[in-house]
Amino acid sequence: MTQHIERAASATGVTVTRGSRGGPQPSRPWWRRPWIIPLALINLTFIVYNLTPFRELDPATAPMPPHDGFPAYYPLLLAHIAFGTVAMVTVVLQLWPHLRRTRPRVHRISGRLYVVAAIISGVIGLIIVRFAPPVGQIGVSAATLAWIFTTTMGFIRARQGRYAQHRRWMLYSFAVVMNNVWGNIIVRGGLALPEPIDVVYLLEAARWIGWVLNLVLVQWWIYHTDKRPEVQPV
Repeated sequence: MTQHIERAASATGVTVTRGSRGGPQPSRPWWRRPWIIPLALINLTFIVYNLTPFRELDPATAPMPPHDGFPAYYPLLLAHIAFGTVAMVTVVLQLWPHLRRTRPRVHRISGRLYVVAAIISGVIGLIIVRFAPPVGQIGVSAATLAWIFTTTMGFIRARQGRYAQHRRWMLYSFAVVMNNVWGNIIVRGGLALPEPIDVVYLLEAARWIGWVLNLVLVQWWIYHTDKRPEVQPV
């Protein structure tokens, strides 16, 4: 039944918002979604903080020097960071309901940019992770595979016109990519304690806690909003 409603909305180009009783409800104005501003600020802070050490593009001054046994490591690392930055920017645009409702073309373009950037960054990440320190490699690989899979599924569901499922998968993708923010908080916060935690434990925790916790929170949010799904053309 939901799929028929989604396809009808797609055919007419009309945004359909259904409440718990199945009737249409008016869309809320952008200022009723105050979370988009702090989310954008968190992403911007994370991007600036992590890009600054690489601003000179010089391997000698970078926090992650070239790998002696793999000459392509550093160029691939820069590409991974660049496409990851595009993904971090466009994922905010994807989650902004006001933009999706009033500028569907911008939503579609930014969504495609996000999918391409996420898949490229993820694949590169899987290539270079084996040359990174061994601590946390399994967690990084699991998170990266989850990111590629959820993003791909979100794109497929959009192409099929199954927008409710598209929304669900893209929220999962968002949950995984925001793991990067948690990783910085866990490591920096643990090292700043009066009695610092062993960095090995911090790195291992950073590779797992963030994306698993985010998926739990996103799943809670999906259940919380399940009675009022928004079905929109993408």
